[in-house]
Amino acid sequence: MAHATLKTSYQRLSDRLNRFPQGAPPTELLFRILETLFTREEAALVALLPIRPFSVAVAAKIWQRPAAEAQAILEGLASRGMLLDLELQGGQLFVLPPPMAGFFEFSMMRVGNGYDQKLLAELFHQYLNVEEDFVKQLFAGGETQLGRVFVDETALAGDNALRVLDYEKASEVIRGAAHMGVGTCYCRHKMAHLGRACAAPMDICMTFNGTARSLIRHGVARAVEAREGLDLLDAARGQGLVQFGENVRDQVAFICNCCGCCCEAMLAAKRFAVLNPIATTSFMARVETGSCNGCGKCVRACPVEAMGLVSAGDPHQPRRMKARLDAGLCLGCGVCVRACPGGSLALEARPARVLTPVNTAHRTVLMAIERGKLQNLIFDNQAHWNHRAMAAILGVILKLPPLKQILASRQMKSRYLDRLLGGRDFVHRDS
Repeated sequence: MAHATLKTSYQRLSDRLNRFPQGAPPTELLFRILETLFTREEAALVALLPIRPFSVAVAAKIWQRPAAEAQAILEGLASRGMLLDLELQGGQLFVLPPPMAGFFEFSMMRVGNGYDQKLLAELFHQYLNVEEDFVKQLFAGGETQLGRVFVDETALAGDNALRVLDYEKASEVIRGAAHMGVGTCYCRHKMAHLGRACAAPMDICMTFNGTARSLIRHGVARAVEAREGLDLLDAARGQGLVQFGENVRDQVAFICNCCGCCCEAMLAAKRFAVLNPIATTSFMARVETGSCNGCGKCVRACPVEAMGLVSAGDPHQPRRMKARLDAGLCLGCGVCVRACPGGSLALEARPARVLTPVNTAHRTVLMAIERGKLQNLIFDNQAHWNHRAMAAILGVILKLPPLKQILASRQMKSRYLDRLLGGRDFVHRDS
């Protein structure tokens, strides 16, 4: 009976997590992870929380508990990185982050936080690297992806250096952030507990703005100024790490400095390459075959195995090799350009610029539409959405291309939304 009750609490929390666009497939491994991160009571309470940011008063009403007790519970969860506490609309609001990028990472970003991190590392590895459903759903569940690659602007030359936009540069995210925090890399920390971590820097996971402020407040990350952030970025690039961050233009929440051997996003790119699990940059590598000596340094440097060696076809040097790019796998990060000692690699613009969602709300709506979960954003029973929130979501929908509007309409099955998408004059016809 106790086990059944326990599983019910975590099943309900799992159901709550699956209202996010990316979801978290409910398996025994997920229940064990949640059991490690949340007490049974916490799981039952968090399962009732709305998707959108909420106040202490809202949580107290949902839980039917005094405000002071609700505040203590919320603060306790935030202190461990299970919730984020944000300063929005002139007051304190809380929000449950998704599992990734979210509280899975936060549980490993502060060493010695009270969790059994070795156990978590083993569970995370099984759930993300052995079972495929979660990672496939996270990175390859639709056209719009959670994360994108930032181009190394120092690897661009000529006209391409002028074509790169500020939001495509990790350095500009660092310079423009209101707050910046640095914590332990979840991926390499996890692999370290398994005895498989590489030698890349560990204290290099970057968070920004409201997310950073919350994590810094609770000691999950340490505060850094822009100058140190730029130094860390240079160090990461010197180590051949890829900058992978939130797939938005404005108010980026995180940038990870990823290796190809430990990091989930890079591993997903290799496992599910044909599904485009990561949004690329607007650039891609080009090999100058005439000068390439086939040293293979670019092959070893590429985090997603987009570079390979083939015969140079030189009759005078039959063993001579040259680099060849698989354009369908190329992230456009520029790591190979830095690694090439002979200057035989360059970044060039893709035929069409890669489109990046404007902000988190825009990306979330796109992901929800593509993954069949738009209704979770609009009809959140615990959230009591007001007309302003409804208008904000529908406002994003109305800016989408026609095909995505049709997908949204089918999911909503709403006469109101059908009429709204059909034209502005419906108000006058109905009045």
